[in-house]
Amino acid sequence: MDIPIVILLCVICCIAGAAIAGFICFRQGIRYRKKTAEAAIGSAEEEAQRIVKDAGKEAESLKKSALVEAKDEIHKSRSEAEKEIKERRVEISRQERRIQQKEETLDKKIDMIEKKEESLTSKHKAADEKLAEADRIKKSQLDMLEKISEFTKEQAKEHLLNSLESELVHEKAVKIQSYEAQLKEECESKARQYISLAISRWSSEQVSETAVSVVSLPNDEMKGRIIGREGRNVKAIETLTGVELIIDDTPEAITISCFDQVRREIARIALEKLINDGRIHPTRIEEMVDKARREVEQRIKKEGERAILETNVHGINPELVKLLGRLHYRTSYRQNVLDHSIEVAHLAGMMASELGVDAALARRAGLLHDIGKALSYEIEGSHVQIGVDVCRKYKENPDVLHAIEAHHGDVETRTVVAALVQAADAISAARPGARSENYENYIKRLEKLEEICSSYDGVEKSYAIQAGREVRIMVSPEKINDERMVLVARDIAKRIENEMEYPGQIKVHIIRESRAIEYAK
Repeated sequence: MDIPIVILLCVICCIAGAAIAGFICFRQGIRYRKKTAEAAIGSAEEEAQRIVKDAGKEAESLKKSALVEAKDEIHKSRSEAEKEIKERRVEISRQERRIQQKEETLDKKIDMIEKKEESLTSKHKAADEKLAEADRIKKSQLDMLEKISEFTKEQAKEHLLNSLESELVHEKAVKIQSYEAQLKEECESKARQYISLAISRWSSEQVSETAVSVVSLPNDEMKGRIIGREGRNVKAIETLTGVELIIDDTPEAITISCFDQVRREIARIALEKLINDGRIHPTRIEEMVDKARREVEQRIKKEGERAILETNVHGINPELVKLLGRLHYRTSYRQNVLDHSIEVAHLAGMMASELGVDAALARRAGLLHDIGKALSYEIEGSHVQIGVDVCRKYKENPDVLHAIEAHHGDVETRTVVAALVQAADAISAARPGARSENYENYIKRLEKLEEICSSYDGVEKSYAIQAGREVRIMVSPEKINDERMVLVARDIAKRIENEMEYPGQIKVHIIRESRAIEYAK
């Protein structure tokens, strides 16, 4: 046999022997572990039985102690509940006694009220009988009086009313005179003091502007260049600016005419720029007009800001500032409206300071009172209503709106600030040289004043004097007595206020003269 085969057989026999030996050892290990586990399980069961028995004994003892504690708690709660029930019963019995006493008192009061009602009913019945008897006596007395006086009830009433009316007219006139004299004595001195102080503290230049602007030319040849071929340059300027150019025989000058000073100013600046530039044709004219319009808008903004700074009024909406600037190019009776508004603001603020009123609010109302004139060319309606609507749109103070609305007397003044703005407006407009009025309008105003005065019965003659600031009225002494003079003067003053427009105030002066003439022969 070969040696390798013998070696292989020997190796296989060794492996088989080792496997058999391992198997035998494994079976013996299993049997040992089984015996050990069975012994452990037996001891664990004995221990578990012992633990269960101990737990049962402990639970029994806890149960007994819990029962004892529960019985004690129940006994304690029961005793407290019984005590509380006893106290509530005592309180309920006390309240029952109180309610019973109140019921007895109410019964007594009800009995008294019933007795009083019976007494009142009897008295009311007796009073009705007495009233009926008084009516019968009154009627019989009236019948007797009618027979004695030979007047019926209506005739007597009319007679009494007529006599009372004549007496009341006299009393009313006397009281009006006394009240007016007293008020004048108290108010005139203070009013003069405040107004004169405000006027003395504020002085402004007197403005007189015209409705045309004159542009100087370097020579008369420039007129032809401004007119252009077939007048195209003049037409372009007039179309773009809305003004009228007057080119006449005036040497080295052209006149610009327009009711709107803003347009007139734009045309003047554009024309001066064109003259300095020398190139005058429609395209260049359009460029210069645009540039002039921007300059004027910038000037408007600066004028509005100047007015705000000068019057020390803050917090005004930027759009209102622009409208204030436009007032620089607006006149009223040739008085510059922006300067007039600044003057009114200062006067109102000074008088408000003297009276202890809000001076800042007065200056604000005075500055904005004529702001509607900035839009009066563009929007229909009075400048008062336009100004109120514009300021309301930009959330102005209600007191400022009322002052704007009342500064021409369209509504009654409800605040001191409104009255001060009204007075300051009259002062600014009425001072000498502040305004220039058309001669024909001036004559018509005087004629209207005399016409109103002469329309009253008993007026013989009326004369407007002192440039229309006073009217003297001669009355017939037979038709108008001393008492009626006061009433007629007040009626004429009220009618003048309602029907006429005038700066300042008008004094109504009534003169009554009685003469007795006799001749000695």
